[in-house]
Amino acid sequence: MLELQPKANRSRLMLAVSPVLALLSTVVMGYLLFLYLGKDPVRALQILLLQPFSTASSIGELIVKGTPLLLIALGLSLGFKAKVWNIGAEGQFIAGALGGGAFALAVYPTGGWWLLPAMCLIGTLCGVVWAAIPAFLRTRFNASEILVSLMLSYVAVLFLSVMVAGPLRDPSGINMPESRLLQDDATLPILISGTRGHIGILIALAIAILFWILDSRHLIGFQGKVFGQAPEAALYGGFTERQVVFSTLLISGGLAGLAGVLDVAGPNGQLTDRISVGYGFTAIIVAFLGQLHPLGIVIASVVMAATYIGGEQIQFEIGMSASITSVFQGLLLLNFLAFQLFVDYRVEWKHPSWKRGGQPLQASRRLSQAAGK
Repeated sequence: MLELQPKANRSRLMLAVSPVLALLSTVVMGYLLFLYLGKDPVRALQILLLQPFSTASSIGELIVKGTPLLLIALGLSLGFKAKVWNIGAEGQFIAGALGGGAFALAVYPTGGWWLLPAMCLIGTLCGVVWAAIPAFLRTRFNASEILVSLMLSYVAVLFLSVMVAGPLRDPSGINMPESRLLQDDATLPILISGTRGHIGILIALAIAILFWILDSRHLIGFQGKVFGQAPEAALYGGFTERQVVFSTLLISGGLAGLAGVLDVAGPNGQLTDRISVGYGFTAIIVAFLGQLHPLGIVIASVVMAATYIGGEQIQFEIGMSASITSVFQGLLLLNFLAFQLFVDYRVEWKHPSWKRGGQPLQASRRLSQAAGK
């Protein structure tokens, strides 16, 4: 019979190639899925994975989709290393978008160079406050940060709907649940002319470099790793659970809030009840697919952003449902977890005890002999 045995040392080679193998396996499974659905699998995979890189316009969309994924996944990775599971980045993303956008609307039509930095600061603080709730409940009452942060995401969604349908609704609109368009000084400059790609990606990449420094050379990254791998050693070294939980949750919440502001100030240009398309949940896949490393997360965010764009294009070109994006992302996570299993474990074949003449067989023989007597 097959058994999984823990490895004494993790294979660096397997650790590096497991995301690649997961992507290749997902492509094969996607090929079979499209074939089963009666679609041209080669054409479908080309649209889904290659076409997003083919034109300047699609690259601009990669920037739009990849920026929030990169920022949120970087923050989540810090907590995941410490076994602090922030599953509510979606709510923190919405809180940041709502806070930064509401500030711009509050000073409308006033503008200036200070407006966009102020929006980013306020949005980041809103994300921090939203993440502080599960951090406090975890450290004070030992409540699960998984459940609390996840439930707060739905609260944020409903609160956003109330605000854009009420106090923040466009007074000159037609009763749609959306705000007025933000003033020019509240929007991000375009990075690639003729596209929606904005300079937010430069901010995200700068933060990725900062996270690499934190991860490899700073006390924050070190204490998270120690607390995640050996909690007793972390406590012996002077790191408290409260300190680790608050620092990781607040940093991840702040980055999710910043991602929300950049999304409102970038492609959306206004607050609506549709600003979130599940970035906070998809970023969980991005973080793990990138092996919780800043460089890997950058690459994984590009791959995942391509599935968003390819999923939108595949609807129009071959008439498939928009749910194909979620299906493909789910397959990618499933395959990654499957290959990740072999990073930490090895498969061994062990003969059953009845074939080896072990104790169960010997015991049954003794019982038979006793019954015969």
